[in-house]
Amino acid sequence: MQFGLVHISTGDLLRAEVSAGTDIGKRAKEFMNSGSLVPDEIVIAMVAARLSREDAKEHGWLLDGFPRSFAQAQSLDKLNVRPDIILLLDVPDEILIDRCVGRRLDPVTGKIYHIKNYPPESDEIKARLVTRPDDTEEKVKARLLIYKQNSEAIISAYSDVMVKIDANRPKEVVFEETQTLLSQIQLKRMIKTDKASPVQDKWRGIPTRLNNIPHSRDIRAYFYEDVLQATIRSIKDGNTRLRVDINIPELNPEMDVYRIGTLMELVRVLALSFADDGKRVKVCVQGSMGEGALAGMPLQLAGTRKILEYMDWGDDETLGTFVKLGAIGGKEVDEEDDMFILVAPQNAVGNCIIDDLQAMTTAAGKRPVVLINPRLKDLPASSGIMQTMGREQRLEYALTFDNCYVFRLLYYLGTQYPIMGALRMSYPYRYELYKRVNEENGKEKYVLLATYSERPTPEQIDDAFSGKSRDQSKKPSGIWGFLSSVFS
Repeated sequence: MQFGLVHISTGDLLRAEVSAGTDIGKRAKEFMNSGSLVPDEIVIAMVAARLSREDAKEHGWLLDGFPRSFAQAQSLDKLNVRPDIILLLDVPDEILIDRCVGRRLDPVTGKIYHIKNYPPESDEIKARLVTRPDDTEEKVKARLLIYKQNSEAIISAYSDVMVKIDANRPKEVVFEETQTLLSQIQLKRMIKTDKASPVQDKWRGIPTRLNNIPHSRDIRAYFYEDVLQATIRSIKDGNTRLRVDINIPELNPEMDVYRIGTLMELVRVLALSFADDGKRVKVCVQGSMGEGALAGMPLQLAGTRKILEYMDWGDDETLGTFVKLGAIGGKEVDEEDDMFILVAPQNAVGNCIIDDLQAMTTAAGKRPVVLINPRLKDLPASSGIMQTMGREQRLEYALTFDNCYVFRLLYYLGTQYPIMGALRMSYPYRYELYKRVNEENGKEKYVLLATYSERPTPEQIDDAFSGKSRDQSKKPSGIWGFLSSVFS
């Protein structure tokens, strides 16, 4: 599973006992064949035994279809086991009946099919499919009735950690919502314990007061380390064309050209870290572009090369040996260079950096090239000297760089204050959408709203902030959880 949790399904446990012919299995089979729920004492004993195993203790668990009665819920309390979240998958009765009655089992592979929704791949498989004894309409209705009799007590016992999900939607939508809820829980626990997790390594949450500049040294160092670790992980995984996009005010010279010094400090942290690891790093700043009256460089980069030269690089031999300064272009790539960090490469009206950038990455081959806050949007040419490639090729090339780190503050349309929230991605983890919330005494915090496997669109972000995409009326607190569904 994505979250590293141990999936414990009472249905799977029962069927395993039946298949093995154990005493529990023999007792359970009578109830299952009649369409009745297996007695609590049998189910509780199985679940308790499974929860006591080392993998469940170490990684946490996701209980599927348990507890289904108040007695089962009480059994968890007696074991000092308290779920952090219960997901109640809500589906109309007629849909549930159709799903179960149409369900078929392949006795050879154990794979589950549905005669309408998920038919078998071939006639050969179709011929050997069987119906589970408890999947008749009569037995399904009997189970539904028993479930409803018990569900009210369960909902009451766990009202503080229960979230209802509309499961009468495409499975991809239900999965995305479930994944987001579990990500929230896991992130909260991880922040609380400061332990590594499958969602994020040592992620401490978002610093506050990000619109107050200059930022404190602690906040700057915090983001430098966050960017560094994402870049290291990406390069270790063999990625060679990377980009970092971070737009907090202190690191965004588009808002204030005087902030370029702070951006250079981030570049220095990255370069020195890789240099300390024995890598020879070339830090490259865009040179003059164009001809005649068009000669020059983007305003935000003015004086950047001098800033880098005057910065403290530690030992006297570091700058010039392990760290070298250069421009962007194929001729700047030397045989001894191990990697390249490019400072805010950007197009300018009349000139396009893409040609020089492509020449450099071609010469670099499989060596990493990291772009810091690039601006590679296509701009109109001037005097016919902007580029040699066509527009489509330029845009296509710009997309060959993979984001290893993204942090964008979100503002209300047309403003730079107040902060509405933040979008963050740190390789190899998912995009995380946060909402900024005001607290008492002038304090604030960032609350995780949703996660996404791909960068969310503005529409997805709007939906998350407006609450259209999911029911979050009750906020869970914890990390491990379980699915509460009607059928195994």
